[in-house]
Amino acid sequence: MNLLDLLTLVTLLGCGVVAGVFYGFSTFVMKALGALPPAQGIAAMQSINVVVINPLFMAAFVGTAGTSLALAVAAFVRWPDRRATWWLAGALLYVVGTFVVTMAFNVPLNDGLAAVQPGSSEGIRVWTSYLATWTRWNHVRTLAALAAAAAFAVAFRVRG
Repeated sequence: MNLLDLLTLVTLLGCGVVAGVFYGFSTFVMKALGALPPAQGIAAMQSINVVVINPLFMAAFVGTAGTSLALAVAAFVRWPDRRATWWLAGALLYVVGTFVVTMAFNVPLNDGLAAVQPGSSEGIRVWTSYLATWTRWNHVRTLAALAAAAAFAVAFRVRG
């Protein structure tokens, strides 16, 4: 296995880990938080948004963006390579569909939620909108990370 094969495998696994985390939020975490009284759901999500900023998650989330970008560069440098199209597709899916969507949509929503008091009427108003909008964008991130993992899996399969 050469360096590009290893990078493809690591990126594939990173996409899978991130897709799995987001999938959990889309399929049961947000539903569970939405079933709580608003003040409790808000407080729980505010806590989640603080503790998610940790080295293990950030290594997977940001590190996968970095390795995806490295594979996008490899795609252009080695364009005749059969993997190039798959590397580029995977990189675009992950970087745009997962990383950029997070920074452009989910993080600002999290910042807005962080600014409210859980028991306030403003908090309840923000929470109602937050649940639907944040989850919708999370579905996008989930599908993008999963599709990126699939693209990198094809690239890994057609190597050599």
